[in-house]
Amino acid sequence: MAEKTGIKARIAALIAWVQGLKPVRVFTLYTGKRGPLLAGGLSYQSIFAVFAALWVGFAVLGLVLRSHPELQRAVFDLIGTYVPGLFDSTGTKGAIDPSDLLEARALTWTGAIALLGLLFTALGWLASCRDAVRVMFELPGEKLNFVLLKLKDLGLAIGFGVALIVSATLSVFSTQALGAGFDLLGIDQHSLTAEIVGRGIGLILMLILDTAVLAALFRLLSGLAIPLRPLLFGSFLGAVGLGVLKVLGSSLLGGASRNPLLASFAVIIGLLIWFNLICQVILMSGAWIAVSVADRGIELDPVAAAARLERERADLVKAEAEAAEREAARKRPWFVRLFRRHPAKEDSTRAGSPRGDSAS
Repeated sequence: MAEKTGIKARIAALIAWVQGLKPVRVFTLYTGKRGPLLAGGLSYQSIFAVFAALWVGFAVLGLVLRSHPELQRAVFDLIGTYVPGLFDSTGTKGAIDPSDLLEARALTWTGAIALLGLLFTALGWLASCRDAVRVMFELPGEKLNFVLLKLKDLGLAIGFGVALIVSATLSVFSTQALGAGFDLLGIDQHSLTAEIVGRGIGLILMLILDTAVLAALFRLLSGLAIPLRPLLFGSFLGAVGLGVLKVLGSSLLGGASRNPLLASFAVIIGLLIWFNLICQVILMSGAWIAVSVADRGIELDPVAAAARLERERADLVKAEAEAAEREAARKRPWFVRLFRRHPAKEDSTRAGSPRGDSAS
């Protein structure tokens, strides 16, 4: 018997140790706050936001891209890296033909409709993402004027678009600089060494960009004063997750195109799967930051913290009052308690009466 008790105690200790591990607590928080469901909703909105953003973005910047073929190719390659299956640089496959985007015009009725669609879908996605991130932090929605909130979302959307263009520009410059460096060192640009070095530098730049974008999303979009260290580390983990998805993008989405029943919808299904994975990585990195901040005992939203303390204080006062009432009822003489209604029944009768308190 003692041996069985010791085995049970060791098993219980092992379970408690596993449950105390940070990755386990992060996953528990993520699933407990319905992270997969939130990611599914975000991925559905992402489809519409991306198509509208592409049309408006190329309608505004199409003239610049048409006159700079290298920048144009870099933009297409970068977008194709972030969204596999959307299109490729040659336009021979994918959901969108890049040549159609280059012909987009802002001052047309289609451009105006796309602009309205972008404002509705992109800002809606940002608002939903903000709420989902705050759910991971166990906080209510941000209390801010509606107009100011939408202006902030619009500024962030423009900022993300600018970051995409800057990243493509840096990609062009880094490629040219690497080519010049290889020529200076006498290394063939098509050699294995050049390929490995170029690929490695590209991944590092992408990792830095993704970390910065995620940090901006968690800090600025959610409106939370997250300490720098957990913010950067959690954003870095999210960027690593996004990098893994980009490297394995074609393999992860290959199943949809190989299924004959889904072949006609393979591109759209692939995009939904891809955006779902992206949104899950974002929310899981947000859950990691939330657990890190909770471990430090930091309150990110003073207003929500004050409201929670007020609710806890009110619940404590109510519990103390109920305990005092039960103690007073216990001390009453038996003949008084015999003819006295039960407090719970009395409350339910009062609540169910259409006349409220007058019924008692």
